[in-house]
Amino acid sequence: MSNRNFISKKHQCLVFLTLCSSIKHVSQIQAQIVISNLHQDSFLLTELVRFSSLSPFKNLSYAHSLLMNSLNSTPSTWNMLIRGYSSSNSPQNAIWVLKEMRKRGLKRNKLTYPFVLKACSEAEALEEGRQVHGEIVKHGLDDDVYVDNNLVHFYGCCKKIMDAKKVFDEMCERTVVSWNVVITTCVENFCIEDALGYFVKMRDCGFDTDETTMVIMLSTCAELGFLSFGRLFHMQVIQRGLVLNFQLGTALVDMYAKSGDVLYATRVFERMKEKNVWTWSAMILGFAQHGYAKEALQLFKEMKKSSCIRPNYVTFLGVLCACSHVGLVDDGFRYFHEMEYVHGIKPMMVHYGAMVDILGRAGHLKDAYTFINNMPIEPDPVLWRTLLSACSVHNVNGSDEVGDEVRKRLLELEPRRSGNLVMVANMYAESGMWDRAANVRRFMRDGGLKKMAGESCLELNGSIYRFFSGYDSQFHCNDIYPLLHTLILHMKMISLS
Repeated sequence: MSNRNFISKKHQCLVFLTLCSSIKHVSQIQAQIVISNLHQDSFLLTELVRFSSLSPFKNLSYAHSLLMNSLNSTPSTWNMLIRGYSSSNSPQNAIWVLKEMRKRGLKRNKLTYPFVLKACSEAEALEEGRQVHGEIVKHGLDDDVYVDNNLVHFYGCCKKIMDAKKVFDEMCERTVVSWNVVITTCVENFCIEDALGYFVKMRDCGFDTDETTMVIMLSTCAELGFLSFGRLFHMQVIQRGLVLNFQLGTALVDMYAKSGDVLYATRVFERMKEKNVWTWSAMILGFAQHGYAKEALQLFKEMKKSSCIRPNYVTFLGVLCACSHVGLVDDGFRYFHEMEYVHGIKPMMVHYGAMVDILGRAGHLKDAYTFINNMPIEPDPVLWRTLLSACSVHNVNGSDEVGDEVRKRLLELEPRRSGNLVMVANMYAESGMWDRAANVRRFMRDGGLKKMAGESCLELNGSIYRFFSGYDSQFHCNDIYPLLHTLILHMKMISLS
């Protein structure tokens, strides 16, 4: 083949690759490449692997076979396959590809390791990730900010927060992304004080917080109920002139709703010019969790009128929670059925739990027991505990029989959970079965099982004070208890007025 014909054939193959709409088209082009004796061209191989690894029509097995049968592949081509596997259902295959690169003596670079670390994060492959970390240091790539960011993320996903912090603290170069990664890692590992500390350091080091930083911090405040901190972050959002887009607006709605300020959550929600399903869901769930069931269900109806917004699993969790608060058993079943058979959302354990709560609160104990037994998935202890709690509240016909069965099932799943045993002992005592109650308490005493102390939190002047049942040595208790007493009296006066 002349050089001109070679270039012409190669150009045709590249053009056809850009027009591909399925992996079948790729295989047909590959056949033409082989027929035209172009199979040794590394550029064409790279394009074939790129399409079969990273396109919407990707087929990683096909891309893998291309590389395994090639004699002229390059590191960048293997990097594409690793990247494809890292975001697939089989991320551990990316680790296997790295091992194959080692066998072939192919050079790994700073574009190889971030996606290998991402795969290790997805698979929670701690040992393999540590080996990759050692290889990164060996090749002198531990000073690359992109690689280091992924190392922090990897150790965070594997719950090795000290390792993640060590990598971050030793980084030579940091970006806003680096700070966001370490703050997220601390939050996800429940190291809230560290997260707040890094946020302060970030500002002290001259880094301007971006939208992602604010979303992370607002989500943290939402989970912990830190309303004062949440308001401070909201003020920073306003001062920085950040646009209230889907992500940031939803984080604000969620923070205010979960922190108990439903009125302000509603204000933020109404001021948002554009809303997505997560925004609507956060507001519906916020209403439902704070007892505004009618408002939650009305908002759900308004959401359904929007042709471009379709509810998701969080939306229906809020709707079912609202039905539970106002005892709408029939509506609960209707929404539960609508979720799966109208919107195609397969119920999760939390949705089954919400249905059990609806039935249990309404005193339909036998129906709740039958509902659990007919579930297509194995019920978890939370469901049985929810029903057992309902049995202890409702003294209806057949409740003793249901309660006995539920107690049996729950203790089979969690025989040494102190909370379960306390609940069972109290139910025996309320039914006058003192011997059984005493036996359960004796079992707890002999086994060294103790009920977790009740805990309450109070936010005062930006500080969180924790109170435990039977423990009164908390610093400043002499100041806080009178305040609590005054607050309780104030609330009673409001309820009487």
